[in-house]
This record gives sequence, C-alpha cells and structure tokens, in this order.
Amino acid sequence: MGYSVFARYYDSLTANIDYRKRAEYFNKIINKFRQTDGNILLDLACGTGSISEQMAILGYDVIGVDNSDEMLGIALDKKFDSGLNIQYLCQDMRKLDMFGSVDITICALDSINHLANICDVKKVFENVALFSEPDALFIFDVNTLYKHRNILANNTFTYETENVFCIWENTLVSETDEVKMNLEFFELEKNGLYSRTSDCFSEKAYSEEQIEKLLIDTGFKIIGKYGDDTFFPPESDCQRIVYTVRCINSGQTN
Repeated sequence: MGYSVFARYYDSLTANIDYRKRAEYFNKIINKFRQTDGNILLDLACGTGSISEQMAILGYDVIGVDNSDEMLGIALDKKFDSGLNIQYLCQDMRKLDMFGSVDITICALDSINHLANICDVKKVFENVALFSEPDALFIFDVNTLYKHRNILANNTFTYETENVFCIWENTLVSETDEVKMNLEFFELEKNGLYSRTSDCFSEKAYSEEQIEKLLIDTGFKIIGKYGDDTFFPPESDCQRIVYTVRCINSGQTN
C-alpha cells in the first residue's frame, strides 16, 4: 500500500473533496460525544495530510500516521507552508506504535477498506484501543457493500486536470467483495508529450456485522452509526458508513 505513483496525483484527483467540511463534520461528532479532557488527535492513514491540517486548524493536537513515504512527503510540504504544529509518523497502521495515548482517533476516506482481510481490520482496532485514553473516541468511515457491488463494481472512470489524465479501471471480485483498481496516468510534459505511469491497489468491503463484532471484541462501544456523512442512520443504498465508538477497554486487546 505504498501508492508511489498515486501519491503524486492524489490531491488533484480528489480536489472535489471538501476537507474543511469533513473536518467540521468530525468536529461536531467529537463535541457531541467526547468525555476526555485531552486534545490529542490521531489521524490514522492520514495520506497527504489534508484532514490533519484542517483538524489542526480547529485546535486539535494532531499526530498523522501513514504507511506511504510519498504521501507523507506531500503532507510535510503542506505543514511547512501552513506552519501548523502537526507530527507525522511513517507507520503501517497494523503495526501502530505510539509514544503515548490519544484522546481521539479518526480514520477517514475508506482507509479501513484498504486492509486486505478481516484479521488486519481486527489488528488495527486492537492497536487503536491499545493507544487510546479511557473513554477515548474512535471515528472512522467505511465504504459499504452496496458501493462496492453497484458503484465501484466493474466500472471505469476518467479524471482530467490541467496536467494529468487518469483512467481508473475497477474489477470486482464478487466472491469477496474486493475491488481491484488499476490506474493509468498520462502526465503532460514540458515538451508537449505525455508520459505514462501506472499504479494499482485494491479495496475490500466488509459487512456491518463483521465490523461491529470486531469493535465489540476489541473493546469498543458503538455510540454512533451514520450514513453518508450525515447524522442519520445508514440506508440500504448508502455508500459510506461513519462509525463513532468509545474505547471501554483502553490499553487492552482480546
């Protein structure tokens, strides 16, 4: 999950995402449910740091963790430009190793779906519990089975910016609800010609029952479950579920 090529184009290809709005949404959830006095927020799988930046602007003491050197390099450039006091760590979230505990963990933009199997998901949940303060919050989103089967599926998408054209081809493995993604990038060079590079990765959808059983097994209590970045319960055709859970077994794993 290095995303070596994808990292270069990630921000331009996700320019439609309103990171400020997403951060404000998370902030509303935090203010609704928080019970700890601390302000340390872990942005798990932080990517290029767009949400980390916005959470820091809102006043949180942010630690961003990602497994991609390339993504974190871009995040550090943003930190240099903004002057925000964000700490970035290059770590695989399945092997999270923090210096202390945190009050809030967020994991956004279907990062959980990038985990290859349910055992990896459990390991991430265990790690979050291990490094959480008592009653800490864990807020994360997941792409739904509906999205994998009906929206991503075997579809092809194209994206075009001023300097790059991207062809995004999906292949659905229906037996496992995994979507394999192949990205072809055509970047405009100074000589007017295009250079071609490619990257590939996959996302796997997990059922609500699987996710919720793991949360309970790893020491969390589900206190909020919302569809598509709202405060309403998810409907059958929602594409993203946002979970808000409280750590009730801090520092303990099962």
